[in-house]
Amino acid sequence: MSQKNTPGTPHGEHDKPASGTSQPDIENAQNAGTEDVDTDADVAMDADELQAALDQAQVEAAQYRDQAVRAMAEAENTRKRAQRDVESARKFALEKFASDLLGVRDSLELGLKAAEDNAGDFDKLKEGMDMTFRMLATSMEKVGIEAINPEGEAFNPEFHEAVSTQPSDDLPANSVAAVMQKGYMLNGRVLRAAMVMVAKPTDKP
Repeated sequence: MSQKNTPGTPHGEHDKPASGTSQPDIENAQNAGTEDVDTDADVAMDADELQAALDQAQVEAAQYRDQAVRAMAEAENTRKRAQRDVESARKFALEKFASDLLGVRDSLELGLKAAEDNAGDFDKLKEGMDMTFRMLATSMEKVGIEAINPEGEAFNPEFHEAVSTQPSDDLPANSVAAVMQKGYMLNGRVLRAAMVMVAKPTDKP
């Protein structure tokens, strides 16, 4: 006796799962569960790596901060040392020159005493003054002080100060006819300009 198909039911329908869920759907669901587990593991691993990187960055930041603090302290110490050196140099820059001047003063005092003890002995007084002058000139040269004595030279307003003029047929016009007061320079810089009389042509009829 032959089997009859159930009316309205296509041939082979009874081979499908009774639940109505296809095989591919089941496999996709299983795969989705596996992917969720992998994702959680990846997130946990990324978090550990980020924490490790953060810890390392904090350690390096602390090291750099310590180095910066040390550098600032060293810079401040260097500035203070330099300031002390400048102040010391300013205070004692003339120490050697001052020591030489003590000898000049001693010589002047001895000369004055000799003049009192030997009243009228101008030769000895002059000798003492010459010696004192040489001592002073030598002391000034040691520290770079040079005299400006421009007699006969062309007038130079950078080094000379004209106080008057003098007619002259022997000297070129605008040259120094006489030095009223010597000038002085310190290492090429004018301490005091020389006070001079400047020659000018004579007025001829």
